[in-house]
Amino acid sequence: MSDTQQMILDPAIRNWVLIPIMVVMVLVGVLRHYITLLITSAPKTPQLKAIRESKALLRGMRLRTSGNCIPHHAFTSRKAYLAHAFEAGKYLKNPDANKEGAAPANPMTDPDMMEGMMEGMKKQMMNMVPQMLIMGWINFFFQGFVVIKLPFPLTPRFKTMLQSGVDTRDMDVTWVSSLSWYFLNLFGLGSVFALILGDNNAAGVDMAAMGGMPGAMPGVGQPGQQQDFNKLFLAEKENILITPHVWDLDTVEERLLQKYGKITKQTSASDSSLRSKGDQEIREKVKAIQRKSPNIKRR
Repeated sequence: MSDTQQMILDPAIRNWVLIPIMVVMVLVGVLRHYITLLITSAPKTPQLKAIRESKALLRGMRLRTSGNCIPHHAFTSRKAYLAHAFEAGKYLKNPDANKEGAAPANPMTDPDMMEGMMEGMKKQMMNMVPQMLIMGWINFFFQGFVVIKLPFPLTPRFKTMLQSGVDTRDMDVTWVSSLSWYFLNLFGLGSVFALILGDNNAAGVDMAAMGGMPGAMPGVGQPGQQQDFNKLFLAEKENILITPHVWDLDTVEERLLQKYGKITKQTSASDSSLRSKGDQEIREKVKAIQRKSPNIKRR
């Protein structure tokens, strides 16, 4: 479209199409928030075994990330203990469920699983039903309307997104149709809902609940789906075993003296080489004494 072409919208479109769609979506969002609060049950207190299961996995991750802050012997003992515990399934909530030959657990018999599935279905219903009603209302009354022009230029790739329901090839991409105005409000009213209802509100679109809808984005978790902590523990065990350890306080005295210019790098290197040679001589003497006296018990 050339710069000389212009479109003049009827002011009645602003009063009877643009503003009503936005006002209706704000009111529906507030109504969705309060209905969600009514149908959502109070959160249950988590079980002690479930908390222990998740915290044990967090303990292994902390050992990998902050293990250099403890000496080598402490890191080695903790690594061996956690690797054995993860392998044996010591921290699992149901250790018998992962034994060989055991029947797979039926999710319908788990009350926590059933409750999570019901909560997910409620959230899906509160997301799908208002959207279907509003889209039907817009398509029935306002189909084909051009309601607003954006004040900034856009590339032609945005044409299909901003002009849904208007089949014109020559119209400028900055013009927005009524159906596209609905989608812009659907994903752009989050700040308005946060101002009216607070940060933790259920008025906007719940992307986690939309993950269970047909055709949803891949990689989004299903509502009520439980994690396989046995596989997570085995993976964490492998990560712990291959994690190297370098103590942060090793040769801290030389590094501190180097920082304030008391000694040079060559002096510290010679001191460290002499210390390593002295340690090697002590080890050789101990081995020689043990060979001469094989009856001495090794501690």
